[in-house]
Amino acid sequence: MVVKPEWLRVKAPQWERVGNVKEILRDLSLNTVCEEASCPNIGECFQAGTATFLIMGPACTRACPYCDIDFEKKPQPLDATEPTRLAEAVRRLGLNHVVITSVNRDDLADGGASQFKACIDAVRAVSPQTTIEVLIPDLCGNWGALEAILQARPEVLNHNTETIPRLYRRVRPQGNYQRSLELLKRSHELAPWIYTKSGLMAGLGETDTEIRAVMADLRSVNCDILTIGQYLQPTQKHLNVDDFITPAQFEAWASWGESLGFLQVVSSPLTRSSYHAEQVRELMKRYPRT
Repeated sequence: MVVKPEWLRVKAPQWERVGNVKEILRDLSLNTVCEEASCPNIGECFQAGTATFLIMGPACTRACPYCDIDFEKKPQPLDATEPTRLAEAVRRLGLNHVVITSVNRDDLADGGASQFKACIDAVRAVSPQTTIEVLIPDLCGNWGALEAILQARPEVLNHNTETIPRLYRRVRPQGNYQRSLELLKRSHELAPWIYTKSGLMAGLGETDTEIRAVMADLRSVNCDILTIGQYLQPTQKHLNVDDFITPAQFEAWASWGESLGFLQVVSSPLTRSSYHAEQVRELMKRYPRT
């Protein structure tokens, strides 16, 4: 058994603020990936009044062995009121930046693209100053569905590569590495004014060379932003941690990424896809796009 190192211990949050965010989410019957996926940063983010909304869930049509989101329940029909409720949460929380992600909905012809668009439109209607990031699944390679999301003009289009090609069969059996790269490539080509983003987990048996190769692949398709964080086993039923990566190694990957031309690399043991995602607002000032 690999012992969790000191640098992965998280300070206890101020539960008064966390409780306020939870109260709003419960009142509006909304899910967050923070809770569903057992994110270690839930206290810090809720304390700051931010959350990553999980739409079309909580049941997922895929069973990735690293993820704590429920895949055993049957996916429900899309809820036409969800975009309005999500937008109301953004208004109540006073969010400057919102992240909207989803479970995989391979049962839907468009993979849920229409619901992403509806959520983006709803947030724009009530909070036009809020910047929007969408963290989307691979849509089973439905590029028309991808274009529909891009046409809604989120500021950031995020799709996680998750791991290295060698580990896909074990870690992401229903995913496809080349398809994920193609999604990011097409996003940049179809909407170059939108920042593209991806994320990687470390600690599942990959090598430094393999991580760097994926980073190079991402830059080859003009991915702008990268997050790299430590994989943590949610329960005993999930994949074991192979190794705990040192903070120094994460810093080395960040430096390497900057040398490759990423506009931003967030790389640390506790980094997750939407951790400090609001920092993209500063990036947009330094590297504006129209």
